[in-house]
Amino acid sequence: MTTTATDVRTRIDLFLSQCGLAERGASVVALTGDASDRRYFRLLLPQEASQVLAVHPGGIDFEQLPFVNVAKLLASMPVPVPRILAHSNELGIIALQDLGDVTLQAHLGAATPAEHAALYREAVGLIATLQRRGAELAGPGYVPYGIAFDVEKLTWELNFFVKHFLEAYRGATFSDAARTALAVEFAALAGELAAEPRVLCHRDYHSRNLMLHDGQLYIIDFQDARLGPDTYDLVSLLRDSYVDLTDSQVDELIAYFLALRGQGAGAGAGDGQLFRTRFDVMALQRNLKALGTFGFQAATRVNPVYIQYIPRTLAYVRANLERQARFARLRELLADALPELRS
Repeated sequence: MTTTATDVRTRIDLFLSQCGLAERGASVVALTGDASDRRYFRLLLPQEASQVLAVHPGGIDFEQLPFVNVAKLLASMPVPVPRILAHSNELGIIALQDLGDVTLQAHLGAATPAEHAALYREAVGLIATLQRRGAELAGPGYVPYGIAFDVEKLTWELNFFVKHFLEAYRGATFSDAARTALAVEFAALAGELAAEPRVLCHRDYHSRNLMLHDGQLYIIDFQDARLGPDTYDLVSLLRDSYVDLTDSQVDELIAYFLALRGQGAGAGAGDGQLFRTRFDVMALQRNLKALGTFGFQAATRVNPVYIQYIPRTLAYVRANLERQARFARLRELLADALPELRS
């Protein structure tokens, strides 16, 4: 369904009338969107707190939306998420608490080293809460407990990387033998990750999906939450395509995460080393998936915004391929298409 600017504005005006906001002098400002098909607007109200309008391509069923379901789950933990203020099924609009414009990524440029460290510890602490409270609140009434990073999903993401980054964006071609060999490597990687014990995962937990508001971090863009490895969200945060962290910062934050979980959850020295290995394996899959998204945005949606993040993400991939000898064959196969991975 194609949604025109006129259609969107008409729906917003109807929403404001229905909610009694039009008569209160409301004005609307378009916001920069994400990679989804939703559009976002800031609703400015004289003498009142502003709101954010999430405008879907068409009508919605509010109670059936994963975003709404997961918001209820996270709010019950509780972890900080934007409040849902109003909605219209017919118009496809949800009004949300406005958290402002300062993402963790944006704030880091102005943060002191101490502030930087504190914010990342806060972000890691929220992951620990998601996992602990996620286990306690698990039930069939919440969408994330019915979906997981299984072999099918993880493999689909790796194939998405091949199709949209290697082939569509980089113009790579593969022989039948190379495709078969790559499939074998992907199957081993996906199988290993899918076999790990599963916890609640945000699924896209990085510096752009953490907002700094009233002195604390808020989590956004959580509608794709699902079960997955306990390393998944930590990888998303610490191997973030949008932010550089030093090796020592990553090591310290992994140690902090393990300390939050306690000795019984694997904070011992030997278990810590095993966790780091699992972290690196998860990072490899997650960063390949991110490259697939960047390639899709650049080549299919003709959106060049994400191109600037490709070099950092490729550097992560190279580091993890080099870190473990068992990935030598995978690196060889990918290096045929990616000069950045060659010796």
